[in-house]
Amino acid sequence: MNSTVSSIWIIGCGDIGRRILKHYVSTDVRPTALVHSRSSITACQPLAGRVVQTDLDREDQVASLNLVDASVIYLAPPPRQGTTDPRIRRLLDIHGSAMRRIVLISTTGVYGDCAGEWINEQTPPAPNTERGKRRLDAENSVRHWAATRGGEFIILRVPGIYAEDRLPESRLRQGLPVVREDQAAYTNRIHAEDLARICIAALDSSRTGLVLNATDGKPTTMTEYFNRVADALKIDRPPQISLAEAAEQLSAGMLSYANESRKIDNRALIDELSITLDYPDIEFTLSRLAKVRR
Repeated sequence: MNSTVSSIWIIGCGDIGRRILKHYVSTDVRPTALVHSRSSITACQPLAGRVVQTDLDREDQVASLNLVDASVIYLAPPPRQGTTDPRIRRLLDIHGSAMRRIVLISTTGVYGDCAGEWINEQTPPAPNTERGKRRLDAENSVRHWAATRGGEFIILRVPGIYAEDRLPESRLRQGLPVVREDQAAYTNRIHAEDLARICIAALDSSRTGLVLNATDGKPTTMTEYFNRVADALKIDRPPQISLAEAAEQLSAGMLSYANESRKIDNRALIDELSITLDYPDIEFTLSRLAKVRR
């Protein structure tokens, strides 16, 4: 972990941001955590050198930040509507000349539906959803910033995030349905702790201009994932419905996952950041969880 960086900012300091901060606690680096809510202030104060409450939708508040020579891990989500990310655009417009490096957390949703095929970073983005389009806009904004202001960047395309405390237990206990196995989309995951370490490795890396898929490289269908979690937690497996029925019964968020199928290669991530995952696949995590719950 590089302790020579003078100004590290975690912008959008929720669960992953706090996990990142915990990795710095035993070092002489004290990042600044930028948060939106008062509850996040309370959660981050024991971990960060400084906590700043800012509304990224307010130009005056963004302008008041001091990001001179800052290296930023940008975790803040775009707004919930539209096809652009005005928040990161605003930050870059105001502070682009001051910041040194950005690690942007994007989404594998920028690839759109790949019909269950294996893909990698050379696969052209083709987002189907507004959510994916907003994230791709953020990526393009960072690329433009780097090209015009000379900044360094790494973009991490992140799939579904899970952890022992981020499993769909409540959904399973409610008995909500999933798509039938033979029609289920392939989905990809990364453990929250591994993602925190990946963010730090990307910030410390001497490389720039990279786009990396931050996945564990072990895709399964969404239905297989839910079944494995149910078995580990000793909960009944969820009922299965057809894709046509899912269009009427699933939430918009779940339906977007059901309609996009891809298997994502993570070899570039492992090679470029020289990182070994502590949680190599879902089975590893669930087997440990099952032992704890016995």
